[in-house]
Amino acid sequence: MLAALTGMGLSAAAGLNAYIPFLLVALVARFTDYIVLPTGYEWIESNWAIAICSVLLATEVVLDKIPAVDTVNDTIQTFIRPAVGGLIFAASTAASELDNSAWMEENAWFSVVLGVIVSGLVHTGKMAARPVINAGTVGAGAPVVSTVEDGASIGLSLIAILAPLLVIVALALLAWVLIWMWLRVRRWRRRREQAYSPT
Repeated sequence: MLAALTGMGLSAAAGLNAYIPFLLVALVARFTDYIVLPTGYEWIESNWAIAICSVLLATEVVLDKIPAVDTVNDTIQTFIRPAVGGLIFAASTAASELDNSAWMEENAWFSVVLGVIVSGLVHTGKMAARPVINAGTVGAGAPVVSTVEDGASIGLSLIAILAPLLVIVALALLAWVLIWMWLRVRRWRRRREQAYSPT
């Protein structure tokens, strides 16, 4: 149960920024005994994985704050964020010594699929909302929203690792925000269609 919550929290964080939860898990596993990655996932804490992820994170942080470029970046990330979400969910559940769930061990694919779904849903919400925010604020909202998303990804990742039970609250709040944003996007598109439709 706790491992699944950790995996869900990290996957949701990956939907906002793929590299933050990956790097946090890698660093915690590398420098502490709090996370011990199992066979097949040790490469996550390797020097090359941490170095590549750090470069990708720095690139993502910059690109995601530039209007229009952020939309292109989100399109590219459509493949990356869910994949990292699935990977990090599988790695964190496999690393857990708290659950010892025989079913999860025998059906490791389930962790990957669940991680891809959670991360993909969060990414879809982010990707749908960003162009509307950019258009509504003439691009000024991009760096602000991006910074909030990065902060949320860090916070969600830390909660998932350190206090997995709080992931339930964090995911409920994130779901509420995504639904609220989706409704705003629909309303904005409807208004735009009415404004441009011939009378």
